[in-house]
Amino acid sequence: MLDEKTCTAPKSAREFEDFLQENYDRIFSCAFRVLGSRVEAEDLTQDICMSLPRKLQGYRGDCSLRTWLYRVTTNAAIDRLRKMRAERTSASKWQDTLEVYAANGRERTARVDWLLGAMQKLPDDLRVTAALLVEEGITQAEAALALDISPGTIAWRMSEIKKALKHSAKEDDDV
Repeated sequence: MLDEKTCTAPKSAREFEDFLQENYDRIFSCAFRVLGSRVEAEDLTQDICMSLPRKLQGYRGDCSLRTWLYRVTTNAAIDRLRKMRAERTSASKWQDTLEVYAANGRERTARVDWLLGAMQKLPDDLRVTAALLVEEGITQAEAALALDISPGTIAWRMSEIKKALKHSAKEDDDV
C-alpha cells in the first residue's frame, strides 16, 4: 500500500491491489464528475488502474498521494472529454448523468437538476474545477496541485463559476 508519509510505491502485487481497493471509488467518482457518463467513467477508471504501476514510478512526492491521484485522474478525464466531444456533444453526456442518477434511484431535486444543467454550460476548465471542489470536496490548494495550476487560478475559476451560475439563474428566471 502507498503510505502518504513515506511516499513509497507498493512493493508487491498484494500492496498494489490494496492500494487500488482503497482508491478505486475515488478515481471513479472524480472521473464521473468530470465526464458526466457512467460508462465513460468506468472505462477511464479501468484505464487509469492499468496505467498506475507505470505512473507511480513517476510520483515525486511533491504532494499527497490523494492529490497526485486526483491529478492523474483529472488529466486523463480531460483528455477523454476532448475525445468524447469530438464524437458527441457534451449535452448528450450530461443527459447520461441525469439518467444514471435516475437509474440509481437517487431522488433528484429541481435545484440539483438545475445545477447539473448549468454545469453543462460551463467551459471544461471551470467544470473540472467545480467537480473537484464541490463534488469531490477537496480544498482549493489540493485542486491547484491536482490540476497543476496556481491557487490564484483556482480562486479566479471559482469566481467565474459563481458569475456563470448567477447569470444562468437570471436567464432561467427571465424565461
